[in-house]
Amino acid sequence: MQKRKGDERREDILGKLKKSDGPVKGADLARETGVSRQVIVGDITLLKAHGEPIVATSAGYVYTGSPAGVGGRTLFERKIACTHTADETEEELLVIVDAGAAVRDVTVEHPVYGELTANIMAANRHDVGEFLKRVEETGSPYLLELTGGPHLHTITADTEEILDRAEQALREKGFLTDEG
Repeated sequence: MQKRKGDERREDILGKLKKSDGPVKGADLARETGVSRQVIVGDITLLKAHGEPIVATSAGYVYTGSPAGVGGRTLFERKIACTHTADETEEELLVIVDAGAAVRDVTVEHPVYGELTANIMAANRHDVGEFLKRVEETGSPYLLELTGGPHLHTITADTEEILDRAEQALREKGFLTDEG
């Protein structure tokens, strides 16, 4: 059976995502493969339906390689509970990345929809800046505004010690919601 052109394009897209060290914009994939952005969205949907660990972020598509890693790396991960205002979002994210951890996502508990999770995928100050720029340019509210501040983050790092350091830094700033 001969491969169809769409199958070859999806293999090409998957290869580009696997080789990339960061998010890849759908518009870039569309330009490189000679199709529309909407075709790329469909291709990504099909790849995900076939079990490929691709995450759509506000910065582009990321091939995670595994539920915990980026680019196939094994990372340690932890869910942390935080509370702060929208104006303190930049400081919170910078505290985490400056400690050496990455912010994978944010989750809030919505009274109607239940748990809502959105990808952030910020591993350094540049990523944080790009995330904040997109929020500002679109006028989108932060998810924490739905809850008045309380939210969860999944943070990842190469070691447990880095995760501990990030938590301690958040605690010192008053952002970490401790139990009890």
